[in-house]
Amino acid sequence: MAVAAYASLLSLTRMLESIQSPARLHQLRLDTKQIQCLQAKVKLLLDFLEVYGQRRSQEMEDLATQIADAAEEAEDAVDRHVVDQLRDGSQDESHREAAFSSFCQDIDKVIAKIESIIKELMMAKEEWADPQEQKPIASLPVGSSDVLSSIDKNSTVVGFDEHLVRVMDELTRDELDLQIFPIVGMGGIGKTTLARNIFEHPYIVNHFDMCKWLTISQENNVRKIVLDLLNDVKTEDDNKKTLAELGNLLHKKLFGRRYLIVMDDVWNTNVWDDLKLFLPKNKTGSRILVTTRLSNVVVSLSSNKSYMMDFLDEDKSWNLLCQETFSQESCPYPELENIGKDIAKGCKGLPLAIVVIGGLLGKSNMTRESWELVAKNLTSVANSEDDDYCLRILSLSYHNLPIHLKPCFLYMGVFREDYKITVSKLAKLWVAEGFLKPIRGKSLEQVAEAYLRDLIDRNLILVRTYGHGRNIETCGIHDLLRDVCLRENEKENFMRSPKVQRAYIGSGYDMCFACGRNPTSHKIDLNEVHVASQQTSLVSVSVCNTCRNMYPRLTRVRLVRVRVIVRTRGFSRESYEEILHPTNVRYLKVKSSADWEFAFPSTMALLWNLQVLTFGLKSGLPKAVLPPEIFDMPQLRHLIAPRKSVFLPDQTGSQGSVSMANLQTLFHITNFRCTEEIVQRMPNLKELKVSYYGGTGSMEWSYYCLYNLARLSKLESLFVGSNGLLSLENLRFPTSLKELRLYGCSIPWEKLKIVGSLLPNLKVLSLSKNTYKGREWNQVEGEFPRLKVLTIFDCQLVWWRAENVNFPNLESLVLSFMWKLEEMPSVIGDIPTLRSIHLESCNNSVVDSAMQILEEQQSYGNESLQLYVDEKQVCVS
Repeated sequence: MAVAAYASLLSLTRMLESIQSPARLHQLRLDTKQIQCLQAKVKLLLDFLEVYGQRRSQEMEDLATQIADAAEEAEDAVDRHVVDQLRDGSQDESHREAAFSSFCQDIDKVIAKIESIIKELMMAKEEWADPQEQKPIASLPVGSSDVLSSIDKNSTVVGFDEHLVRVMDELTRDELDLQIFPIVGMGGIGKTTLARNIFEHPYIVNHFDMCKWLTISQENNVRKIVLDLLNDVKTEDDNKKTLAELGNLLHKKLFGRRYLIVMDDVWNTNVWDDLKLFLPKNKTGSRILVTTRLSNVVVSLSSNKSYMMDFLDEDKSWNLLCQETFSQESCPYPELENIGKDIAKGCKGLPLAIVVIGGLLGKSNMTRESWELVAKNLTSVANSEDDDYCLRILSLSYHNLPIHLKPCFLYMGVFREDYKITVSKLAKLWVAEGFLKPIRGKSLEQVAEAYLRDLIDRNLILVRTYGHGRNIETCGIHDLLRDVCLRENEKENFMRSPKVQRAYIGSGYDMCFACGRNPTSHKIDLNEVHVASQQTSLVSVSVCNTCRNMYPRLTRVRLVRVRVIVRTRGFSRESYEEILHPTNVRYLKVKSSADWEFAFPSTMALLWNLQVLTFGLKSGLPKAVLPPEIFDMPQLRHLIAPRKSVFLPDQTGSQGSVSMANLQTLFHITNFRCTEEIVQRMPNLKELKVSYYGGTGSMEWSYYCLYNLARLSKLESLFVGSNGLLSLENLRFPTSLKELRLYGCSIPWEKLKIVGSLLPNLKVLSLSKNTYKGREWNQVEGEFPRLKVLTIFDCQLVWWRAENVNFPNLESLVLSFMWKLEEMPSVIGDIPTLRSIHLESCNNSVVDSAMQILEEQQSYGNESLQLYVDEKQVCVS
């Protein structure tokens, strides 16, 4: 429950900050001192949870529940007050005064409740031990190494043969200096099993004068570890010696000897930092072998070598399953082989899951029916078998997370199994949820990326795909870890209400608004839900029995607290008025298949806390104009329109002065005018996609003020589309640009050097649909010093002459539908950083020249360059 409380407090903190922003203060009447008093008390609670939130006791659970309830009560009060003021600005003074007085009373009640909680926690702190002694690991029932030891005694190295050879080779190299070698991977991937097999291998035993095994996960007592290392020379007087004296004895014992020390299940470097002081540095070829789930431990160990363990492939998974089930690397029952391979595949390459399932299958009656039952319930079976064997091991990683990362991890349970999560979308969702703690000098999206990287380094989230520059593009989570998410969600009561709300209107069938999948006839009217329903949707939604059981507080917690996804089909304009009323929505996605012209209602401004707005339209519809109220939404961070005719409202002569300083993304706006007012209102735009259709005259292009693009000093990514009439003279770019994509512009190839010289930070350049005029491109040195990705699509280029110095950092070259291009410049292959060439629908001469480049590079020993033709990799024999 501490995690839910922590997330609720952070969400409330952001809400209180937003209503005190300059953009809101001129719209709202607040008792600023009262709000600041509430903020101070909320900060006290946050500080308390950051120190004591890992403590596991009933008293802590009760306090956390009270904190979460108080935070949600405060959010509801603020939301009602803000909406009342935005909606009832035209009401008489007496009405506004009564509403303000009621709001102040509500906040006073919350403050009183929080003060009472603070008194309780102060009393509790006096009884609790020093928080530094409250290690989350120590409160767990079993350590991972203790659990794994039961299989290590009989474990084989099925699937680990290559790992074994490589690591042993590293440990026994001729390098004489003391070296640390970490084995890294997620829980259950086989680090301890591999280390144990290495430790006990005869070659290792003979190579080292002394081998010692230390289990660190639950034992951070350096004195005890030193005594364990002194085990064979220990005397009764040793218990009376100081740590320094014991360390001196250890130093003498190890001096001149070649030793191997295995430190299994390391969560931090505290023990190593103390232990290394007693280890001799004499050049004997000694080694320290470390197993850890945390990639950042490798950095802290100052090791320049590490071994990352990957998941087993399908063949090795099947071999290991057979070994654990039948004690041989094949299946003696032909009728079970296909279903057995499906089970092995379903374990997703995690040895721990395979071992557990194999043990279960080995005790089964060996019928297809019993194996099919296991296959259908693989994750739950694996995590519940042998007294929650897998679950306890994997949960260690969760319990060792700092509290600020726990909400982000638990949130991963929202996504279905095997779902590829786009990193940019995940960051937006985490930000919208409100449980990211701001870091000075970083945007919340950057904080989200840092949190994601931390969870990846802890091997809790998996990288699915990389984009250019090795940036993480999509991520995911192993099925067993997702099950940990769901179980810990239930324990923590983190998902007090659904994180995704869906309303299917006019679709002809009912779907559950929470999971979006299970059909149901049970309906809940949002008017039944909590007092805040006065400002929530009037749409009746369906809830399946599974979700009713998952969210016991469903009828007491406002459904639309954070985000809503609405899918609409063939219903009236009036329905939008209903759908857009949930006022505390922060992430809104609307898909419309209606046949009429799309328009958001003016009540859109009541979504005062909206941060992400994305919507899609039915193809072939006429233009859609966003309402003027879009400029009265200072919290908006990302506005993503469909790739159709969507226009911003004309603000010429507008009296509004609301800053949209939070806006970072503005996608798919047609005939965007970059006026002085826009530059001032949106100073922090990072991503902009705009298209221009119509006019040809210079006077008309000046109307769009595209020279002001250069004043968007935070802009990093820009897409400009045109019908072939936009020239370079009409454009100005900010030097901050890292990505530039031009579509259908009309720029001579020789002018491209101007773009390169003016954009020193450019890393991605995409030229599409005759963006550049002419048949010949002669490059000059120094045009694109930092460019990593170059894409040319459907341009009329015939002759391309270049030198390798033109793109000194190019990593990827993409050519698509370049029918007239005669060949690629051969020197492209000499670029040392080039890793891939992608050709799609190009003529044969271009493909032949690319093949020659690949052959030449391979003859030089360059095996890193890859060539893809129509999405198929080309290999040269």
